[in-house]
Amino acid sequence: MNLTVQTIKNAKPTAKTRKLFDGGGLYLEVSPKGRKWWRLKYRFGGKEKKLSLGVYPDVTLKEARDRRYEAKKLLEDCIDPGERRQSIRKEVQTKSAITFELVAREWFSGHEPTWAKSHSSKVIGRLEKNVFPWLGKKAINSITPPQILEVIRRIEERGVLETAHRTLATCGQVFRYAIATGRAERDVTADLRGALPPIKRKHFAAVTEPDQVAVLLRQIHGYVGSMVVRCAMQLAPLVFVRPGELRMAKWEDINLEAAEWRYVVSKTGTPHIVPLSIQAVEILREIEPLTGDGKYVFPSARSSKGDRAMSDNAILAAMRGMGIGKDVMTGHGFRAMARTMLDEILGYRPELIEHQLAHQVKDPNGRAYNRTKHMAERKAMMQDWADYLDRLRETASN
Repeated sequence: MNLTVQTIKNAKPTAKTRKLFDGGGLYLEVSPKGRKWWRLKYRFGGKEKKLSLGVYPDVTLKEARDRRYEAKKLLEDCIDPGERRQSIRKEVQTKSAITFELVAREWFSGHEPTWAKSHSSKVIGRLEKNVFPWLGKKAINSITPPQILEVIRRIEERGVLETAHRTLATCGQVFRYAIATGRAERDVTADLRGALPPIKRKHFAAVTEPDQVAVLLRQIHGYVGSMVVRCAMQLAPLVFVRPGELRMAKWEDINLEAAEWRYVVSKTGTPHIVPLSIQAVEILREIEPLTGDGKYVFPSARSSKGDRAMSDNAILAAMRGMGIGKDVMTGHGFRAMARTMLDEILGYRPELIEHQLAHQVKDPNGRAYNRTKHMAERKAMMQDWADYLDRLRETASN
């Protein structure tokens, strides 16, 4: 006879484990201590096997019969329900072992070789400090948008909104990498768009009026401190690269005969060429006898062998020492100065200027220009720019 709910409730424990059968291989096993387990007896591959279907009353009689039906359907398809369960269990265990930190470090290791050291250290630092302690050990496929938001809010509350935005963006990159590698189904950070207040951008201070630029250039050329710092400051407005790229300039990347400086852009990881004006070459030839045997053009004063680059604060400290305040000019300010004056005063096409600034520039068909695009025009522009700065500096102040 088939079991009934009342029969199951009334089943009392005995000295030995007893079995109450429901048919089709399904039975209730009652232990001497009164515990009740649902079991299914079946044959597969000529062997008799058992499958646990749960504990009563957590699994009701109806649910046990439903599970028996599902197991029978698998057997009809020549699938062992016991092995199927083990396979699912292993898959779940594997997925739970794929943690956010594991995927994030794998993603980071793939990108690190193409990034500048300063950038990569910031990326992994943000993850290690702000994310891994709370989400690192969680299975990446189990993380929810509120859990991500809680981590990001913790950063925002410290008053570093930009870091919060950058950390959220990095988490999004990790999730998209997990999707691409088959270890996550969706990027949960997409649900957090608009959750953080926007960043109020502050532009780097820069002088762009000719008479102010003239004063600035005379101050720089009148600097009487370290020769390395003086040459770096004099070169900065001529090449208008990012401050980190200037101080990390390597002799192996500079060809004085060809008047070119070739390096990989720290921000985008793309090759870039800076045509060197006559004035820029003169500055580099002046410092070459001092630092040419070392690795860096502008080495640290604390590096006797020239194997450490100049401090990122060296030029700023020199400018502040000359009375050039941070509200007047910054290292990045030379880029803004060149962008504005090359366009508005010397009349060069924005396309040429943006390309020389190592910004992403695309043609009408959406293709990115290569590093040698318009090289003849860019060389002429850089020389014209250097000559213009000389004229400003040499003009007597009123």
